[in-house]
Amino acid sequence: MSALTLSTINKLKNVSTPTIASCLYKKGLKNQFIQDVKPLKLGKPTMVGEAFTLRYIPAREDLNPMSIFRDPKHPQRVAIETCPKGAVLVIDSRKNARAASGGDILVTRLMKRGGAGIVTDGGFRDSANIAKLAIPSFHSRPSAPTNLTLHQALDINVPIGCGDVAVFPGDIIVGDDDGVMVIPKEIADEVADECVDMTIFEDFVLEQVNNGKTIIGLYPPTNEQNLIDFAEWRKFKNL
Repeated sequence: MSALTLSTINKLKNVSTPTIASCLYKKGLKNQFIQDVKPLKLGKPTMVGEAFTLRYIPAREDLNPMSIFRDPKHPQRVAIETCPKGAVLVIDSRKNARAASGGDILVTRLMKRGGAGIVTDGGFRDSANIAKLAIPSFHSRPSAPTNLTLHQALDINVPIGCGDVAVFPGDIIVGDDDGVMVIPKEIADEVADECVDMTIFEDFVLEQVNNGKTIIGLYPPTNEQNLIDFAEWRKFKNL
């Protein structure tokens, strides 16, 4: 994986996924928000990390008995044990939450190994326990049955689809209370810088709106005076 700089991580931790979505839309990227996925618990710090992926296919009973977990090379177990520190494990569960993508033991192990978070477009079992962990976690809904019921773990760290979004290994995953965005790794630094500027401007706009100002000509800033006022405000705030 290419290195994600600490500077970019910190910038992305301080911008919202809606801001990232708008930034990517301006660049022509309209489908980077993982659909129908939400945090198990609101209010956790923003999740930022490079994508490390796991792909499930539909289970075939003769190849997917409970005894398969005894295999030390089972892809689900290997993914947990090889996901790099600081990375986000992103799971392609085919948008199927009728069986779990994993449970609290696996997510705890990922957390202890330094994982930055975990995302599935399926569901987690033991979801109440996972919600209590420090690691950010995102899924569709709780699910009790073992993944073996419907899912067969097949590939690790390959391009996948998660919630109708293409996720490539090394892409930058950002998750907050609004959901999860996927930033192509090649433009992550650029997006982080632009989102910081967008956030500063939106803070200015919100302050103006709270002071009673109309959004017409302010958001977007079609009135040149508002841009002048913003420049002075930003200088005063030392931003």
